Amino acid sequence: MGWLFYTDGRVQTYADEKAEIARLCTSHGERRKTELVKACKVGSTWYAAARVTSIDGSPVEDTTYVTDADGSITFGAVFLTRYDDGCWGYKDMEESAGPNESRAPLGLIALLSDLKDPDSYAQDWRQRCRNWASIPDYEEGDKIRLATPVTLTDGSTCQIVTATHYRRGRQKRRCYRIEETGGLVRLSKASLAGSELLSSAKGAASPVLAEFLAGRN
Repeated sequence: MGWLFYTDGRVQTYADEKAEIARLCTSHGERRKTELVKACKVGSTWYAAARVTSIDGSPVEDTTYVTDADGSITFGAVFLTRYDDGCWGYKDMEESAGPNESRAPLGLIALLSDLKDPDSYAQDWRQRCRNWASIPDYEEGDKIRLATPVTLTDGSTCQIVTATHYRRGRQKRRCYRIEETGGLVRLSKASLAGSELLSSAKGAASPVLAEFLAGRN
């Protein structure tokens, strides 16, 4: 389905968004009911786990999911969200539709029922979420080899970098020193996928940045 925007201003805050996601994941029919188990926001995207149970307590039979021991099934859902002219809107997808956004936390993935088809879109989506979660959060001074060279704005490339930081006002921001040139570059988390730690140099200070700045003086 497409985007749906609320023009009545009912959603303005994080709490409003979470409450609306919970409402959207809740339904009661004649035979089944669906309730939100967990919701997490990553960037502008909400990820949800919703449990389906039978009203009469019988096991839920489903073509996509293996029924859990308690007779229920729990599926994943993705809600793309954005504000347009002050109006909050969303576009929702069930995990079996193969959503592109795949940064759901592992704790949420662990709540979902097993899948009957090992080659389904949902299985692929869950694996992409796991792959995203497995990207290392490198420490200050760690020397890294990227899985593939990154092309910079000047057309050059870099593959071996060292984690450091710079400050903008009171904020400390992660960046990386390029091995070949000594220059600094910011890298997205996605560009670190499949990277390899070559050496570790943990420390509260930033000897890498100090060396870089000293070379410029």
